[in-house]
Amino acid sequence: MSIKPISSSVNCTLTKIGQRARLPVAIAGVLLSAQSQAFLPTPLSIMTTGELADESTLESVTAPQKNVVIAKAVVPLSSNVQTDAQKSLTSAAESLLTDWRTQVKTENLAQHTTWRRLLYFYDGQNRALTKKKTESLIDDPSFFLSERGQQDSGAELDAILVALAQELTQSSTTNDKRANTQANRSISCRFPARVAWLKNVLTIDDASLSAECPELDEWTQKLAPEQLSIMFAQEYLDNPTSAFAHTLLRIDSKASVADPSQIHHAYALNYTVGGNPADSFPVYAVKSMIGGYDSIIEIDPYPERFAKYIQDDERDAWTYQLNLTPSEVQQIIRHVWETKDLELPYYFATDNCASEILRLIDVVRPQQHLLSQLPYVVVPSDVVQLLNKESLLGSTNYTPADSTLRQAQLNEVKEQRDQLGYHNSAKQTVNEIKSAQLNPVSSMSDNKQTLLPRSIAVSDNNPIDRHPLQLGYVGMGQRGDNNYIDIGVRAGYHDTLDRPSGFPQFFDLEGAAATLRLYDKDDHSSSHRDSQPKSVVLQNVTLIRGRSFNPINSAKKGKTWGATIEATRVNDGSQENGTDHLVGSVGYESGWSWAFGTPKANTGEMPPQLCYTFLSGTAQTGRGLNKGFRVGTGVNAGCRYQINNQLRAQAELQLPYWYHGNSNESDVRGHYWQPISTLGLQYDIDKKQALRLNASYDWQDRVADHDDVQFSYRRYF
Repeated sequence: MSIKPISSSVNCTLTKIGQRARLPVAIAGVLLSAQSQAFLPTPLSIMTTGELADESTLESVTAPQKNVVIAKAVVPLSSNVQTDAQKSLTSAAESLLTDWRTQVKTENLAQHTTWRRLLYFYDGQNRALTKKKTESLIDDPSFFLSERGQQDSGAELDAILVALAQELTQSSTTNDKRANTQANRSISCRFPARVAWLKNVLTIDDASLSAECPELDEWTQKLAPEQLSIMFAQEYLDNPTSAFAHTLLRIDSKASVADPSQIHHAYALNYTVGGNPADSFPVYAVKSMIGGYDSIIEIDPYPERFAKYIQDDERDAWTYQLNLTPSEVQQIIRHVWETKDLELPYYFATDNCASEILRLIDVVRPQQHLLSQLPYVVVPSDVVQLLNKESLLGSTNYTPADSTLRQAQLNEVKEQRDQLGYHNSAKQTVNEIKSAQLNPVSSMSDNKQTLLPRSIAVSDNNPIDRHPLQLGYVGMGQRGDNNYIDIGVRAGYHDTLDRPSGFPQFFDLEGAAATLRLYDKDDHSSSHRDSQPKSVVLQNVTLIRGRSFNPINSAKKGKTWGATIEATRVNDGSQENGTDHLVGSVGYESGWSWAFGTPKANTGEMPPQLCYTFLSGTAQTGRGLNKGFRVGTGVNAGCRYQINNQLRAQAELQLPYWYHGNSNESDVRGHYWQPISTLGLQYDIDKKQALRLNASYDWQDRVADHDDVQFSYRRYF
């Protein structure tokens, strides 16, 4: 918004003065100016003494500056000559400022948690990778009134108090023309959340600081905030940036509070990454992880944003009303006004859509310290579970995606087609139901302005019900003739044998996992001593491993694919009695999957059983491999079976064909098949504990140890 300068009608035409007259006139002007300044009162705009500032921040300021610190962006008094009434008002404001400062010192408000959070000071937290904990995360000077506001919350508080005191004087002496010109420049307009908090703790009368804020008022009236809810869109592997799900805030007006289906009366507050669309995905991913992009706050009509998740991505959504008071809702919106245009680095794992919601709630609920309760990595489902644990979630609403509704219809048709005579036209009917183009069923109305009544039962993917994401496990096993113990950890997330409640069906994604293997070496045995492994080995380090299953006989419209980046131990089948070696491995799979069995009645869930076939390609490198590398291609096929709610099994056959390159040695193979079969079985003790059995057999006749069987205890935390 541009601000026009104030025009003046004063005639500024220069008068010709003789050469000899110029010097005396200039000297007289200087003397008169100095004398008048000596008798004029000092404006409040330069009365910030720094007495509320942190002493440590004053060390870098010179001695004269310590006594007088100028508060920025505060307009001086409107006239160089004050009337008696104006002097009286100024004196009263100065007296009030003294009282405020006394109260601030007595209650140590400069270090109050709420005040520091309003300024983005987060003590004792590791959210900002490049900032000191004693500094605000914001380095934009326009966010502060004091020049030392980023380093000193006390200096910023004092500057705000001086500005408020001056506005008290100006509100009674400034004419209407000047007031209109200064609209939106008031401290109450620029920093409404800070002023609102100070009004509350210092018991300042609202009427005395009734600034005109047209831009703020228009923005607030447009949003009409009455209630806040958190919307959770489930995990979505087909868009890697949303692989860990997404959250945003729904801002409800009175109309959408009265009828939650009237979403056209609501807005979405979305905190996301302001990435460069021209960047390739690897560059985009790396920059998002290391803060290479700024974050942006998007405030859009709710139907537009909501349709992206349930219609475009076809992800189920859960909406939870936040148990906040009306005054807390208003204060959060005021704080958003102060911060919506800031440029902060976006960190995909730490400062993201989920952490921002906790940060906003922390501003109005300082006693709960929500953000500090989570581990360094923040994911949306962790936020939902934390808010539920802290009793901050109220009513819950489930909205099925378009594909979920089509799947519900598909389930019903498959159940009834024998009675309905679909024997000869079943394939055509099924394809019509599966097609998003031919069957545009949705949870939203055709004009995308309202939510339609839900016609199916909820799916078992409420994130409140999921198991904890972190995992630790201990396993005992035997590889060939060697006994061992495995100790492993996984930072996240979930594989196909884990307890499925709270996740999308067949969700399979693991990250930052490692396994250490301890062998029980028989030092007294001389036979096969050379072939025995080392007593302690690093068995596996997984950076990322995932598979996206979109069965072709379901209503899902995505593809079935998988990818892996890891360091793992493999058997080299190119040489006789080949032993295992640690190699770096990168793999990609693409194929087909099928769901079968009987789905839950009246739901949009797919059948519980799954079979799949992948065409795979893998590249591995390591010093223990023949020629230091091998590349392979082949087929991976398997099935996952849900036996009951607590027991699942999965079997897979891998058929890779490996190539090392030609060799001059007659006993060394340059290429070969290496079939491997695996079996997994997991029993859930409860949400946080499980037992798992894993077995594998390497069919390559040249490897030293063919079989590996392990039984493990798994603890989720």
